[in-house]
Amino acid sequence: MNYQRKSGILLHPTSLPGKYGIGTLGVEAYKFIDFLILSGQKIWQTCPLGPTGYGDSPYQCFSAYAGNPLLIDLDILIEDGFLKESDVNTVKWNEDAVEYGPLIEWKYPILQKAFTNFNTIDKKSLSYEKFNRFCLENNVWLDDYALFMSLKDYFNGKQWTLWPADIKMRNPEAVKKYTKDLESGIHFHKYLQFEFFTQWKKLKSYANNNSISIIGDIPLYVAFDSCDAWASSHYFQFDESLKPTQVAGVPPDYFSATGQLWGNPLYNWDQMIETGFEWWIKRIKSNLQISDIVRFDHFRGLCAYWAVPYGDKTAINGEWVKAPGDALFTAVEKALGKIPLIAEDLGVITPDVVALREKFDLPGMKILQFAFDSEESSSKNFIPHVYDKNCVVYTGTHDNDTVIGWYNNAKPIDKEYATSYLGIKDSVSFPFIKGAWASTAVMAIATMQDVLSLGSEARMNTPGVAGGNWQWRYKSERITSEITIKLKEITALYGR
Repeated sequence: MNYQRKSGILLHPTSLPGKYGIGTLGVEAYKFIDFLILSGQKIWQTCPLGPTGYGDSPYQCFSAYAGNPLLIDLDILIEDGFLKESDVNTVKWNEDAVEYGPLIEWKYPILQKAFTNFNTIDKKSLSYEKFNRFCLENNVWLDDYALFMSLKDYFNGKQWTLWPADIKMRNPEAVKKYTKDLESGIHFHKYLQFEFFTQWKKLKSYANNNSISIIGDIPLYVAFDSCDAWASSHYFQFDESLKPTQVAGVPPDYFSATGQLWGNPLYNWDQMIETGFEWWIKRIKSNLQISDIVRFDHFRGLCAYWAVPYGDKTAINGEWVKAPGDALFTAVEKALGKIPLIAEDLGVITPDVVALREKFDLPGMKILQFAFDSEESSSKNFIPHVYDKNCVVYTGTHDNDTVIGWYNNAKPIDKEYATSYLGIKDSVSFPFIKGAWASTAVMAIATMQDVLSLGSEARMNTPGVAGGNWQWRYKSERITSEITIKLKEITALYGR
């Protein structure tokens, strides 16, 4: 792809300010886009926008297609007449962190009330006609998803492998029976998706109309407890009882000495090939409808993936297994044309990964923090003066500490190198931003935490640590005119 030289900010919507316990797609999201405009940025990058499951990770969602109902803005529902102020002003929430458990218990009954009120409107009205049209246009995934979520509600949140055998195995008679019995719940979950995508698409249009592109994110794998694994089990490495034979992970690396045991089901690539990669084509097409560019997470898994025996406690005993990435992208391009992708090519990168990325002209990723690690032989690949143009440089990602956190905890030799290379004096974050913006990389991205010069307390995720992740939020007053002007000046200086 012929990308233009740009810069922007990585911020997941959950981190936006607001009074209802979590960032949403409402007024604060529009204010964030205004900040991007005023500071000269052209990109807003998010993590996956799907409904999160265990651990609250956007990389472990109940669906590869659906949106996260927790991001639905309640004030918009009030403006639309489906809620009252008295329905929502019942709790004073922590503005610094998302408290997912209490938030879910509080917000879903309110969303249920909005659905009840929506359901009373004239079925021939424009609003209801838009809802019906949304359901029809998205039935390729929405019917299965709404049934899946209704079944999870009915079975008290149990993962689908613990459901009764008839519906676990998707016996046609069982699917028919539960679809009838759970009709109201199915309708509710379809309504939540309608509201999410209505709000998201308006927000995305506001960004696009102001020359802001959205970079979305496709996790390579789907969650084990997901509609995708349940409804399309033949595409995964399951035995006859739908138990995984092997699961996903990565070997020991920069982040973890024992590797990372993700636990996601692995693909049955033979089945994918036999069907012409239809599942993948639909998934990528869907993501490109809500994003302008898509970051393909764990890209190297399309050349070879780390397969860990099901039941292992760590990822150490895994093995590399070849994957048909070349055939996949050939099929995708044949169906969809040249698509705007970024390849997350971090970790153990072998020549075949580089060859695949280059064959399809996909920009890879550079993490500026990695450039100064004296113990990593690959660090030389992350120093800006060796970049080629076709890459995206990040000060850090959702998986890294903030640059201030990294700097404060760096070994003296690494800190000295970064200080000398980036010209660090009093400030740490902005020399990193300046180093990224000055590079030849076609796109440069900083996390919002780095733009706000925050320390480790603002870290979004620590890989391999089960709790306390994905909670960080900022307060609107942290965005000052000084930060806005400084970022705009750096952006103009380096032609982004």
